[in-house]
Amino acid sequence: MIVLLRHLLAIAALPFVVTVLIPIWIARRYGMASPEQASMGIFAAQTVGFCLIAIGGLLFVHSVRRFAVDGEGTLAPWDPPRHLVVRGPYRYVRNPMISGVIFILFGEALILYSESHFLWAVSFLAINALSIPLFEEPQLRQRFGEPYAEYCKHVPRLVPRLRPWQPATPPG
Repeated sequence: MIVLLRHLLAIAALPFVVTVLIPIWIARRYGMASPEQASMGIFAAQTVGFCLIAIGGLLFVHSVRRFAVDGEGTLAPWDPPRHLVVRGPYRYVRNPMISGVIFILFGEALILYSESHFLWAVSFLAINALSIPLFEEPQLRQRFGEPYAEYCKHVPRLVPRLRPWQPATPPG
């Protein structure tokens, strides 16, 4: 029960704010309304948006599960994984949670057909593209050492590789 509460708190504090609360604030701040005329282009954009949200949600859920099961931690910086996680979606991309959230944000922008939400998605992507290599990765290199350095050589940061990476010796 405590483990579930740790994960729910981390999710409520971080991705929920980014994917739900801030988009609601943007919609209210800029007076969002649904597109006045539903065209095939809008319908296609919204369909792609729903697909992006589904992909992002799957990536996020599987990543959180791997953090809990393999890493024995949460997505929160105050309760990070205790073990390097290189299974599941982490075999394709180093930051599948962030990639998942980015998919969700771009999906929301397409569904709402909103330039403001698109700018929020681009901003979130830019913030992470800068902060991950500057702050997160040096901490991970320090915590996990050579296994993390080896992992970084083979698995890209945000854009998934086509085939899963398999470490020569599993961390642990």
